Amino acid sequence: MISYWQIFLVFAKIGAFTIGGGMAMIPLIQNEIVRRGWMKEEDFPDIIALSQSAPGLLAVNIAIFTGYRLKGSKGSIVATIASVLPSIIIILLIAMVFTGYQDNPTVISIFKGIRPVVVALIAVPMVQMARKSNRRWWSYLISAAVLVLVGVLKVSPIYILIVVIVISYTAARFADKIRRDRIR
Repeated sequence: MISYWQIFLVFAKIGAFTIGGGMAMIPLIQNEIVRRGWMKEEDFPDIIALSQSAPGLLAVNIAIFTGYRLKGSKGSIVATIASVLPSIIIILLIAMVFTGYQDNPTVISIFKGIRPVVVALIAVPMVQMARKSNRRWWSYLISAAVLVLVGVLKVSPIYILIVVIVISYTAARFADKIRRDRIR
């Protein structure tokens, strides 16, 4: 049986030890949740998709969804508080101390050094999810097209999601109609 305390500790750890927030947190979240058996690895991309679709911070949305899945509404509250509490404390401490050091060349160098790490932390789980989710040639094509549309052409993801939902719904209805016709 999973306790609220276990949920709190896992999400507090995630909140405390991930730099970059959002997408950079995905590998640690995935590792913690899947390793503990709280969720299957093949379900994780669906949670990412749901969490990105909901308004708010990605990591908080994942915490809400996972906490709810494990312990209902109270579990989602515990997971949410645990995921944001370390960040709030760290930001308050940094704000109190950093004000005098923000122009320090060493501090500036440290933050410049962290940037490529954050990029890699974001890229790795995305590539892993693409490999697991894209099982057919056309799904790779869709992923590449969306990457170009959003990354290069700056098309809003909202428009892409709307188009994909309409196309998917239409294709499902069409496939369903074909199945019913074959049965008759």
